[in-house]
Amino acid sequence: MAYEIEHKYLVINDLYKAMATGKLLIRQGYLNRNPDRTVRVRTMGEKGFITIKSRTHDAKRLEFEYEIPAGDASEILKLAEPGIVEKTRYIVPYEGLLWEVDEFHGSLNGVVVAEVELPDNEIEYSKPPFIGEDITGDPQYYNSNLSV
Repeated sequence: MAYEIEHKYLVINDLYKAMATGKLLIRQGYLNRNPDRTVRVRTMGEKGFITIKSRTHDAKRLEFEYEIPAGDASEILKLAEPGIVEKTRYIVPYEGLLWEVDEFHGSLNGVVVAEVELPDNEIEYSKPPFIGEDITGDPQYYNSNLSV
């Protein structure tokens, strides 16, 4: 079983851009937005992925993600529920952890969220200088909800 332990924050400035070691464009859509079993398809750069996630409990949830051909992912996106999300993801290493900062585009322009996946929910970690309010567990900021 694959668990994801993720903490999510609002971003308060653009310092992450200078700290980033890479960035890529992501397009994603949802085949199912039910919080008990969300099914997402996405393209990330030249790759495609399909992901199934369970409901989040204490920043932890089941996650099954599989790479699929990018062409298949693009075609499956056409089957997604309305509300395709487009965002640029910046990869920011900081004090031994990898932070992902997502700048949303289109109707979500101006929304910038950072998340960090942790190996253990009890781990203590330092936050980079661009981190603001903790929004972990706030359904308003789930990508599946932002897409609508």
